[in-house]
Amino acid sequence: MDMNTHSSVGQINGARLWDSLMTLARIGGTEKGGVNRLALTELDKEGRNLFVQWATEIGCTIRVDELGNIFARREGTDPQLPPVMTGSHIDTQPTGGKFDGNYGVLAGLEVLRTLNDLQIKTLAPLEVVVWTNEEGSRFVPVMMGSGVYAGAFSAQTALQSTDTKGISVAAALADIGYDGAIPCRATPVKSYFEAHIEQGPVLEQRSHTIGVVTGALGQRWFDVQVQGVESHAGTTPMALRRDALLPAMRIMNEINEIGCRYGEDGRGTVGWVDVYPNSRNVIPGRVRFSVDLRALTDDDLSAMKADFQRYCDAMAGKYEVQIQVEEVVYFPPQAFAQTQVNAVENNAARLGYPHSRLVSGAGHDAVYLARICPAAMIFIPCKDGISHNEIEDALPEHVEAGCNVLLHCMLGEAGVA
Repeated sequence: MDMNTHSSVGQINGARLWDSLMTLARIGGTEKGGVNRLALTELDKEGRNLFVQWATEIGCTIRVDELGNIFARREGTDPQLPPVMTGSHIDTQPTGGKFDGNYGVLAGLEVLRTLNDLQIKTLAPLEVVVWTNEEGSRFVPVMMGSGVYAGAFSAQTALQSTDTKGISVAAALADIGYDGAIPCRATPVKSYFEAHIEQGPVLEQRSHTIGVVTGALGQRWFDVQVQGVESHAGTTPMALRRDALLPAMRIMNEINEIGCRYGEDGRGTVGWVDVYPNSRNVIPGRVRFSVDLRALTDDDLSAMKADFQRYCDAMAGKYEVQIQVEEVVYFPPQAFAQTQVNAVENNAARLGYPHSRLVSGAGHDAVYLARICPAAMIFIPCKDGISHNEIEDALPEHVEAGCNVLLHCMLGEAGVA
């Protein structure tokens, strides 16, 4: 597509996109203005049905794979070409917001609606995907549908996963009628773009409308158990205690220090703590907690892990306790494709939106898609950087801007017939 054709393309209908977001948000809407629509529940079924209805109304064909991933396809003039794909998810956290995931799906739908309005045919097909169980609130692993599609783990592993009530993914899919017959595995994709709220404060702090996402931080998660001896708080002298909480607190503080030592893209977090017996006048005998380390490079991530392990070993000797560390998650850092990143940046500039490059600190479906095709992400600001929260919010003009960038990125990849 030449520059003149590209610049003559109109903009998306921001009011229509906003109305779609607010309509979908009513399914599972909460009193505080958020959304509780867990994966593969009846509410998720309602949301899926609405998306399928909207996509069908604009002439898309629908296919559903064995993991319940929904692919809405707008055919190109050359159906033999691999599709240009976009999408995200519509499952939410229990106290989720209106935009996380939902924006990426409905921005993709709005791109297709706009192309219909403008009577523009593309050479390559365009597809909008709703990925199953991205949040991981009900079932693990997180980013399940895209993970299986990209070959990160097997369909059998995902389908056998159960929630806290013992219901499997396979059973839940069957219950809501989204247990498709198509195998969940990667098919040829020309490129993948995902629009998303930033879920952090950087764009708002910079007063920028578009985040040009260059990649995603690598992640290593650990479960830690410190085993000491619980005993009486009054009768046990300080020098004779084997208090599990003291070394645990030292380690937790060190996790924060490790995050700070590895530059602006380093992260160190303890998000969950369990103290036993958790009694006012008993010296804690066991402490369990989570550790989340993130970094931009695999070398840094490995060094952070080594720093953390050395510190745990030192604390075990100093306090005469046993410390067990189990790694439970490893996501390597993922760079996005330079050509697609440049397309986001160039289109943001062409459309006159203030923009800057940044790295995603969170996982997204695009991270898995980047393993099998050229991929990139488009971020827009969210109010106060808050997400995974019922008060999550975004400005209509930012929602529209991100979708306009998506429109031009997808047209640039697919070509105009």
